[in-house]
Amino acid sequence: MTAGWTDDRVGALKKLWLEGQSASQIAKQLGGGVTRNAVIGKVHRLGLSGRAAPSQPARTVAATFRTSRPRPAAPAPAPAPAQPSAPRRLEAVQPKPVQPAAPVPAPMPDLPGTATVMTLGAHMCKWPIGDPSSREFSFCGRRASEGVYCVEHARVAYQPQVKRGKDGSSDLARSLRRYI
Repeated sequence: MTAGWTDDRVGALKKLWLEGQSASQIAKQLGGGVTRNAVIGKVHRLGLSGRAAPSQPARTVAATFRTSRPRPAAPAPAPAPAQPSAPRRLEAVQPKPVQPAAPVPAPMPDLPGTATVMTLGAHMCKWPIGDPSSREFSFCGRRASEGVYCVEHARVAYQPQVKRGKDGSSDLARSLRRYI
């Protein structure tokens, strides 16, 4: 339980706050169970705002070394641009003829194995061809149908599920499960 804010404590708080003491330092000096948060709350309720610069912690050797280095001077302001004495005359410039842009070579869509990682586009078949660790590794590169593969590679990649017929081994397994 705190002793409360007496007139003496409030006076000491105001004096220490205006000296630039931190809330923790003030709480230690006031003692009697006054916490840092109590000091902050009282300062806020009293409306104390103007205060000296907060106290600085003692400088260490490293901090002193850091601050002792000369700082570079601020750059000088740029001089104002000179005003021309007379307006400049503009001369008509002949337009340059526009040259058509060279077409970007596209990978051959009909030859499988012509696309690399760098040339592989969104609608190209991404079926890998060759060993990924070899220099000859590439991708199919043909036009992809609905997914990520061309029609030919989609047939290989997406196999329909095979319906299992009744054979002796599946019946035997089913019958053994009943007894286990």
